[in-house]
Amino acid sequence: MISVKKTITTGVAAVLGVGALSMAVPASAYVVCNAAGDCWRTHRHYDYQPNFGVTVYDDNWYRAHRHDRAYHWRGWHDNRGYYRDGVWISF
Repeated sequence: MISVKKTITTGVAAVLGVGALSMAVPASAYVVCNAAGDCWRTHRHYDYQPNFGVTVYDDNWYRAHRHDRAYHWRGWHDNRGYYRDGVWISF
């Protein structure tokens, strides 16, 4: 018969292990920029239409360019869309 203490200890260790793994794997994020230099972050890699005139980058690009003065960092949006002339356009 398995003791209650051993069962609890095993359960706690499993929960801590899963928590450690989730912290070790970074959440993927993307940066999208338009030709005017407006950039924003997103958690999804949407298939933007070519006529939107945007480019999608990964987190490494963001870390390398987040302080560049050539880019205007815009606010986060929960819905799909893009910036044009500083205005958010939903699609």
